[in-house]
Amino acid sequence: MNKNIDEEHSADVIVIGGGPAGAATAFWLAMRGVSVIVVEKKQFPRDKTCGDGLTPRAVVQLEAMGLQSMLDSQQKYHGLRAVAYGRSYELPWPSLPDYPSYGYVVRRSVLDQAVLDRAASVGATVLYHHEAIEATLTSGHIQSLRVKDIETDEASTLTAKVYVLAEGSNARIARSLGARRNVTKPLGLAIRGYFETDRSDEQWIESHLDLRDENGATIPGYGWIFPAGDGTANVGFGLLSNSARWRKMNTTHALERFLEKTQDAWHFPADRTVREATGGKLQMGLSIEPRSGPNFLMVGDATASINPFNGEGISYGYETGRMAANAITQSLGTGDPRPIVGFTTALQTRYAGYYAVGTLFVKAISNPLLMSSGVWLAMRSKATMTPVVAIMANLMPGSAPDRIEQIYRLTQRLREREAG
Repeated sequence: MNKNIDEEHSADVIVIGGGPAGAATAFWLAMRGVSVIVVEKKQFPRDKTCGDGLTPRAVVQLEAMGLQSMLDSQQKYHGLRAVAYGRSYELPWPSLPDYPSYGYVVRRSVLDQAVLDRAASVGATVLYHHEAIEATLTSGHIQSLRVKDIETDEASTLTAKVYVLAEGSNARIARSLGARRNVTKPLGLAIRGYFETDRSDEQWIESHLDLRDENGATIPGYGWIFPAGDGTANVGFGLLSNSARWRKMNTTHALERFLEKTQDAWHFPADRTVREATGGKLQMGLSIEPRSGPNFLMVGDATASINPFNGEGISYGYETGRMAANAITQSLGTGDPRPIVGFTTALQTRYAGYYAVGTLFVKAISNPLLMSSGVWLAMRSKATMTPVVAIMANLMPGSAPDRIEQIYRLTQRLREREAG
């Protein structure tokens, strides 16, 4: 549903951005009878730079939103094939009570449209092709939001009790509220394209962990191949680093080298081209603050919720959106602003410990020697690699402290093997 902006100028909640975090926030609010307007700059369907791989963490959120039928029409997979140093292991997703043991590959043009349509189907108003251009502030509160219709260039004012900033990494309104990235935390770079392959129906996504730059040095990142089930695969390269030495890397050339490395095995066309590949930056590890204020909060990429272990952001967009809806519903129901103001603390409680370890991991792999030795040790056996993949995908049993303890125990075992 895309109402004309003149039909409704106010709502309980205004969500800026209709991607994973914004759409999830709108869905969970509308399901509870909260009036919500989503301001989305683009016309859907639209594409996004992404690997398109949905892990079990994302799937459980989509199933909860009633999107199983959409998922059933997409390419299902059962786990990760890890490839490095001449070895390859097919590693199923772990069996956990809170998550399914499967994932899907879904193009973002399909996925994001489906979730936003689902939010609209339960009552959310979606304003496509409208850009949030200015927030009016009084004593730290957002009083109103100036919005422009991109087609007509006409501006209007929207008002709400609560505002959700789900603008993504290029968050204009969030910056106007003082949101800044902690530059000492990791920043990722990613590029991907779609390439024809006769292995498009494979039920494993593939990750290559021993990539090299043009000088033969180990790169702190990985290459991926995600079969899309439509005669193509999403093929990409991701760089995870907090070291300045890697930030000027030519990711297009890195993707070209990765395609050359995998062309024979995946039967990519000889005349393949990366000219249409798209890339972008990945702000990770909750590196953006502040994340909430008296009557606003930030979710998804706007608060840098991407997992620093693997660059995954979709599931955390859905999760933070659902958390935001819970906080807002509680606040509106009681008239108490503390659940909104305290949203920053809620995010810290849920993710900060795990992300702190992920930040240390990224710092370690920025050193080529540590990266190569660590991957080599992990790839010595399937038994060792299985928990490594579970950790990187944040698919571990137990509470947050338990999961962090598991990471440290595994790290210690790897060090002992290296010493031995």
